[in-house]
Amino acid sequence: MTPLVLVHGFMGGSAQWDAQTKALADHCATIALDLPGFGRNAHLPAIPTIGGFAEWVIAELQRRDVGRFNLLGHSMGGMIVQEIAARIPDRIERLILYATGAVGVLPGRFETIAQSKTRASAEGAQATARRIAASWFLHGTASPAYEGCATIAEQAGLDAVLAGLDAMEAWSGEDALARLNCDTLLIWGDRDRTYRWPQIEKLWQTIPQTSLSVFPNCAHAVHLENPLMFNDVLLNYIRS
Repeated sequence: MTPLVLVHGFMGGSAQWDAQTKALADHCATIALDLPGFGRNAHLPAIPTIGGFAEWVIAELQRRDVGRFNLLGHSMGGMIVQEIAARIPDRIERLILYATGAVGVLPGRFETIAQSKTRASAEGAQATARRIAASWFLHGTASPAYEGCATIAEQAGLDAVLAGLDAMEAWSGEDALARLNCDTLLIWGDRDRTYRWPQIEKLWQTIPQTSLSVFPNCAHAVHLENPLMFNDVLLNYIRS
């Protein structure tokens, strides 16, 4: 089966996908990346643009000799994979846009990007990682998956945190949506505090070939809050 490439979001890392790589192991190869500045690549200089992250992913897949693939992006990673799909559409079989949108300023977010920058500079990377990671879960720090997620987020330094926020704030993919011509699945938790419904609806109504899966009573990290259902939806989609 065609391999699945997983691109994490802001302050994420490849380790967040452990439940998915295990669940899909008997069905397809998975390639979970760590973006520069984050996760296991926290030692690398972060990239301050979504397009720059996209070029890094394309180059990394080329280095690994990955040809045609399915592509999933979560949150900021969803912005990155939209850029990848616009640049190398012939290499992508299916696209999964998960808890993401086409406007990087994130209208309706729990706080503005500018506020996140100010607070990160004042409070430091570690405190920012733990505070923002809590917003990804319906029950915040009480979520069973919170601590592991926060630990991954803490690997990012302040330079990477600010670079990621800069990258999102400066990006818009709205003009490219109608040209994304691969089959696309949208995944969203109906209690997401980061990407509100209008962002999801924009993707759903504008990308030519889309289907939509909404998870009830889940926030931004559906794959950690309801991994069994998430994995079933993902596997059924890539096998269909």
